[in-house]
Amino acid sequence: MPSLIQWFLDPLREVFFQKALIGSSLVAIVCGVVGSLVVLRRMAFLGDALSHAMIAGVVGGYLFMKMLFNVEAHAPAMLIGSLIAAFITVLLIGFVSRFSRVKEDTAIGIMYTGIFAAGVVLVSIFRNYIHIDLMHFIMGDVLAVSNEDLWASAIAAVLVLSIILLFFRYFQLTSFDPAMAASIGVPVMLIDYVFTTCVSLVVVSAVTMVGVILVIGLLITPAATAYLLCDRLDRMMLLSALFGVTSVVGGLYLCIALDSSGGGAIILFCTFQFLLALIFAPRYGLLARWYRLRQMVPQQTVEDILSAAVRTDGTPIYVENVRQYAANDKHLRGAMKRLVADGLLDKGSSGFSLTEKGRQEAMRILRAHRLWEAYLQHVGTPAEKIHPAAHHLEHISDVQTVDYLDDLLIHPEVDPHGKEIPQDPGILASDRVFSLSLLRPGQDARVHGIVSKTLDDSTAEGGLPVNFPLKPGEKIQVRSRSNEGTTWVILKENGESISLDHEAVDSILVRAD
Repeated sequence: MPSLIQWFLDPLREVFFQKALIGSSLVAIVCGVVGSLVVLRRMAFLGDALSHAMIAGVVGGYLFMKMLFNVEAHAPAMLIGSLIAAFITVLLIGFVSRFSRVKEDTAIGIMYTGIFAAGVVLVSIFRNYIHIDLMHFIMGDVLAVSNEDLWASAIAAVLVLSIILLFFRYFQLTSFDPAMAASIGVPVMLIDYVFTTCVSLVVVSAVTMVGVILVIGLLITPAATAYLLCDRLDRMMLLSALFGVTSVVGGLYLCIALDSSGGGAIILFCTFQFLLALIFAPRYGLLARWYRLRQMVPQQTVEDILSAAVRTDGTPIYVENVRQYAANDKHLRGAMKRLVADGLLDKGSSGFSLTEKGRQEAMRILRAHRLWEAYLQHVGTPAEKIHPAAHHLEHISDVQTVDYLDDLLIHPEVDPHGKEIPQDPGILASDRVFSLSLLRPGQDARVHGIVSKTLDDSTAEGGLPVNFPLKPGEKIQVRSRSNEGTTWVILKENGESISLDHEAVDSILVRAD
């Protein structure tokens, strides 16, 4: 143990290690905070673009000082040149994506490679004046941080973090819902440019110290790691900054242990942290997803249980009773526990029984099953195949599909086996207006209006034709249909009986009485 502590403390006595730790930690903190917004806005490619494009700015600043003042490697001039190159890149990307058919991601790829190539060409043309190591620019040398690099990183970090803190709400709103932000008067475009400036400043101040690869890694990977662990932006920023710092610390010690590149070791450790989060994150990790899938009960099995329960006419059921109805009995026990937890089944000493909520859901499925049976008979399906086919089709029970089948079949009351097709229970709600065709024999309603003017060109108050035998507010009762179920017989309040066809009753709106 003492030797391990000694191994940990020895590098801290070295000045180069201290500078690398402080400088890289500053970069990691600001990259983590800004990177959270970059990840949420799906702008990872833009950070990569800015870091590559700034080579042209570095070359421009170098040439400017060399040719005018005969000064080499002037850090402030190269920093300003890098910022100018970043701004030009952003403006060109915005111009191309807004005023052409080319999408933003394509515009980023075109502009950043073009500007990066311009920088490389300038280095080759003015190679007698420029002494820039492109490999150092791309890979960096985190173990050779200078005092100027530390000051540049500190100033950029303070400036960027101050802007993020002051305009946090605006950044948050424009990241999650830019349309709503614009609707309440937030200058979305200005906020986007301010944010892009922050990203540019972070990248430019860090690249000269840690290189392109490391700054992009610290901008994206810790933020992505934090994204797997939380759902709030402020917590994501704090976690991202923390993961950035731990990546720096772990990577530098890994670099010492392996005698390897500092930047590469930091990104390797950073990626290792991401992989751990990807696997073990409590909500969004792979193990959590695998466990949820293991616990998940197929909806088809749930519906099979409810359908089996409603067919017992109130008699409690057991798992064994359901097996004959379930297409897949692998998840039966788990499904029945879930139904109890959801309030659809009650578990008693004599077995499981439907609650009122469960009965309504079961009747919805049974209605779908019997309508599908009626439809299969309508299209000529052999009698022995109707029930098995409907057992599979009953799970297609969304409201639009079932209502379409009901109307297509002229609202049948019984299935091919003579069993009653359950009525949609929702239509009898006191405040609901629905088509007269949905009522069953013996049910009362009051006339509300009419859907269209197809019955007559002239309409009276309430939308009914002037010469139509039903008036708004009039109480009616549906009697048994005639003509093989195609004609509705309506009994009026005064005892008069009228007959209407399917098109007519579909057009009349009523309210349950």
